[in-house]
Amino acid sequence: MAIQWFPGHMHLTKKAIAERIKEIDVVIELLDARLPGSSANPMLADLTGHKPGLKILNKQDLADPAQTQAWLAHYNAQPATRAIGLDASQTAPARQLIDACHALAPNRGGMAKPMRVLICGIPNVGKSTLINTLTGARKAKTGDEAGITKLEQRIVLADDFYLWDTPGMLWPRIIVAKSGYNLAASGAVGRNAFDEELVALELLSYLKDHYAALVEARFRIDPIAGLADDEVLDAIGRKRGALLGKGKVNMQKAAEIVMHEFRSGNMGRITLETPEEFAQWLAEGQRLDAERQAKKDARAARKKGAKPAEGKAPSEAP
Repeated sequence: MAIQWFPGHMHLTKKAIAERIKEIDVVIELLDARLPGSSANPMLADLTGHKPGLKILNKQDLADPAQTQAWLAHYNAQPATRAIGLDASQTAPARQLIDACHALAPNRGGMAKPMRVLICGIPNVGKSTLINTLTGARKAKTGDEAGITKLEQRIVLADDFYLWDTPGMLWPRIIVAKSGYNLAASGAVGRNAFDEELVALELLSYLKDHYAALVEARFRIDPIAGLADDEVLDAIGRKRGALLGKGKVNMQKAAEIVMHEFRSGNMGRITLETPEEFAQWLAEGQRLDAERQAKKDARAARKKGAKPAEGKAPSEAP
């Protein structure tokens, strides 16, 4: 099942970013440290051009520390890019981003040349919490649900530091299937855009291979090695009392429990992808998308009686 979610206000956000970027010095992209590749918006490279970029791996307190370091190294190796890890609710670490922006745009600063920064990110990644922490006031609405912020707003962090906040935005078509599941598991996708049971099964499939001990300890279930994904979900549902009549497990309720436990960090510090894994998923997604485009072009060419054009895979690199 392909997971897609691009409501109308996201299209307006895309247009707003394209217009605002003309006067921006640094672009901050807030990423979810638990899924840094999947939460990186591939549209931003086209929208922001060659502007210096600061990647913030937010919610690092919920992510696997070793994998956070691997992802920071991955992004810091890219040109005109810096990456830092933050927990947006902590005041002192959050202020690192101001220094990082000045390092990326050293010629900006002072009243004559104030720093102009645009902050972007997927829904529910913690932008509003970070902004409220930076300003020391409740400037932005927060909530554990995708799509809270709907309008662009300008925030003055200092006399010579202006920050434009934009609503959370995904991209029109997610070609990396695994990214869709990870985004849904994290809460970045609207509830009506995916099947919770299917997402929970995909999540458990990864956790079973990489964090089985955390799952077993949190839900107090027997070792899950060798079990099918639905058998693990069934065991969790039974342990938590998510039952229907005659002892049958309510798999929908069990799925909601699993995703809540992951999102809240109750299972422990977990990261759902490594840089190497995401690169493989991306390559496969691009291959399949190229095939899809080639078939589409061939159908169009047959209708026109012309020779089919070669397909071209779009970029979705983090």
